[in-house]
Amino acid sequence: MEVAIVGASGAVGQELLKVLAERQFPVSRLRLFGSARSAGNHYTFLGKDYVVEQLQHGNQFRGIDVAFVSAGGSVSKEYAEDITRFGTLMIDNSSTFRMDADVPLVVPEINGRDALCRPRNIIANPNCSTIVMALPLYAIERLSPIRRIHVATYQAASGAGAQAMAELQEQYRQIAAGEKPIVDKFAYQLAYNLIPHIDIFADNDYTREEMKMHNETRKIFHSDVQVSATCVRVPSLRCHSEAVWVETEQTLNVEDVRKAIAEMQGCCVMDEPASKTYPMPLFLSGKDDVYVGRLRKDYTSPTGLTFWCVSDQIRKGAALNAVQIAEWLLQYDTAFQNKK
Repeated sequence: MEVAIVGASGAVGQELLKVLAERQFPVSRLRLFGSARSAGNHYTFLGKDYVVEQLQHGNQFRGIDVAFVSAGGSVSKEYAEDITRFGTLMIDNSSTFRMDADVPLVVPEINGRDALCRPRNIIANPNCSTIVMALPLYAIERLSPIRRIHVATYQAASGAGAQAMAELQEQYRQIAAGEKPIVDKFAYQLAYNLIPHIDIFADNDYTREEMKMHNETRKIFHSDVQVSATCVRVPSLRCHSEAVWVETEQTLNVEDVRKAIAEMQGCCVMDEPASKTYPMPLFLSGKDDVYVGRLRKDYTSPTGLTFWCVSDQIRKGAALNAVQIAEWLLQYDTAFQNKK
């Protein structure tokens, strides 16, 4: 397939190159696009050198089968028509189109079939925090419909991009050297700190990041589940962590839930309290799965469960999920298969 990556120099763009190579996605031709600042950068893919082209309006995407777009919402909105004009499938990592009724919002292990109906030839990648909790939650949903979810997220600097990761590392260096840390990418210094604020605040005093978890989960699950989130930025580089409380319609046995999560594609149970075995970002950077631990009954609710999950959000929360959408279409969509 002829493949394009928009935002190739960013953290997700670089991860897309790795994932495409590792999964042996059938790339016959590759083009990389970026801003004027990143145009001219060189990257290697499967031993061949590629140069980033400046993204421009016009016919750049003629002949491209699928474009993975991760350059921010304003770029996605401005260039969507240019990207899709000649039949290119746009798999978009921004929040721009996620809640549009005519754009499917897809986690392939959960609702891959939604990708078959894409009238605008755009498929949206969900928010990274939504994806991380959606996989284990869907395993529970298949046992009993979920009525309510409370979640607190512990989101790494990488969720704000490569420059945010660099800023965190530099802040630690500056503090160790007795210098005043420079704050640019976050509302406050992130080193040695927690910031309970991701994205802008809405009128209800939830942030947009928190409301994404509510709205996107409902769209992916095709349900009216209620989701209340508190999203916190933490001073780790990669991997988002989440503490999740769930209330289901029926009372569930913990061992049945554990088995269902273990059998859920894309999930891995790491849960042995006696040996202090549970998921942590320190050990899971670069891994594909969502790791689940601390699974237990919520003793405050007869139908309640609670668990802890961790995943590398640059991979499953962004690059990997996008590539898996294209892989799903190659397997199940005749029209997409014919492009191969």
